Amino acid sequence: MSDLAKLAGVSTSTASRALNNNPVIKLATRERIQALAKEHNFSINAAASRLRTQRTNVVAVILNLIEHTEQSINDPFLLKVVGDLNQALNDKGYELLLSNSFMAKDDWYNYFINSRRADGIIVVGQAKSEQKAIDAAKAGAPLVVWGDSNTQSNYPIIGSNNRLGGKLAAQHLIENGHTRLVFLGDTGHAEMNERYQGYLDAHKAAGLTADPTLVFPIDLTSQAAYNAVNETILKRGLHFDGIVSCSDMVALGALKALKERYISIPGEVAIVGFDDIAMAELLHPALTTIRQNTRDAANKMVEQLLNQLNGEPAFSDVIDIELVVRKSSV
Repeated sequence: MSDLAKLAGVSTSTASRALNNNPVIKLATRERIQALAKEHNFSINAAASRLRTQRTNVVAVILNLIEHTEQSINDPFLLKVVGDLNQALNDKGYELLLSNSFMAKDDWYNYFINSRRADGIIVVGQAKSEQKAIDAAKAGAPLVVWGDSNTQSNYPIIGSNNRLGGKLAAQHLIENGHTRLVFLGDTGHAEMNERYQGYLDAHKAAGLTADPTLVFPIDLTSQAAYNAVNETILKRGLHFDGIVSCSDMVALGALKALKERYISIPGEVAIVGFDDIAMAELLHPALTTIRQNTRDAANKMVEQLLNQLNGEPAFSDVIDIELVVRKSSV
């Protein structure tokens, strides 16, 4: 570093900041020093830098999946969240270390923070238990969770307005003449329960009583939805005219089951999903859904994590949602 500084005619600290693209250093100076470094095959010793700063510049992103689920990292919505988190972290000079709640063991603080694998933790999903996150935060891990921001916690939670999303989905179907609405989703999840509460809110606002026999607490997969819709039709016939799905992947399974039985969508049964994954508008019919702004959410999660790393206050926040109307409901 000192040799490079001499070549550039600057101090060692200025050379270091320029190589790290610190905006404190003028752009022209940064570009000149970086060009010199490239010309002389100079690169930062990442290990030495981490020892000096006591920072890894790595953030662990944990996919908090429940036990005995078929949901996995290849779920399109999870991939979308991870992709947006990766971009948001890279923009701030951090790398992403991806894991899931099974690989990450039980003690997240010691596994990631104390062992110097990462500087902080972002957890995607609250699953059915928050104990691991609670324990990690109590131990001192800088931590942010994607989930239900109404949950009382000792760490910041960033999440969409799930209750409003569930209400908008059910309300849309009711306003279009569908009053026997199935709800597909496990209400044991904090986020899914909020969507279910919104589903109930829409019924109440319309003067309707939600039928509890139309609520199916299924796994967050298209196969689980496919099985549930098939089985209920086989046992009871077509006794519903609308489906509120807790995710687009769940809606996809329901859509497949209905189409295989030649049930008209949305004529006989209308469907609304949740997430607005890329596949939603490519389905036939294109899927009406609740859009979650994952890019905005990722930026907020990273912002609140960096606040903790810098010793600043961190807060929970709610992300806006939007009803996207397509052919599966009108």
